[in-house]
Amino acid sequence: MKSLKRIFDFTAAFVGLILSSPLWLVFSLAIYVEDRREVFFLQERCGKQGNIFRSIKFRTMKVPPKGEGPHKVIYVEQDGRVTKVGRILRTTALDELPELINILKGEMSFVGPRPLPLRIEDGESLRYRTIEEVPGYHIRSQVRPGLTGLTQIYAPKDINHRNKFRYDNVYVRNMSFCLDLKLLLLSLWIALRGNWEWRGVKF
Repeated sequence: MKSLKRIFDFTAAFVGLILSSPLWLVFSLAIYVEDRREVFFLQERCGKQGNIFRSIKFRTMKVPPKGEGPHKVIYVEQDGRVTKVGRILRTTALDELPELINILKGEMSFVGPRPLPLRIEDGESLRYRTIEEVPGYHIRSQVRPGLTGLTQIYAPKDINHRNKFRYDNVYVRNMSFCLDLKLLLLSLWIALRGNWEWRGVKF
């Protein structure tokens, strides 16, 4: 299963990068034209076995003023920090297109738990300092993080870390090529409907 999954990830990411290259140009121009700032958003994330890597996405939020530091995670329906172009990219999950590079490098997979920053800086920061302290972390960290997964499709977007990891660990315990294919097809359907920013359960 692991070798087949990696072969699929590498091949699909390589083909995807080639086929999506015109979209990269369109999205990059649109992002830059809107506010004349950087096109990509890079952030350190936890990968397999806790290894840190830099994920790359198209930037969807306004750049914070100097001295303010990066934006904190806040789940609201109409986040004023999101750019006009960013709102379109987020609803279709096309902001994550550059993560095909992370998949090609072996840092991510198409399907798996979402890669998260090590430090927790949302409302749960009073309970946990890092995701390593959340019950269930060590099981989910046994596999490569993914673009999509069981949690992203079936759980509410603002679910807490502990319950999020429960969904992730159900996936880890039941990994199979057929399950991955099912989750990819469901993810494509959500993207076509523009429902990735929906806060509730998507299915």
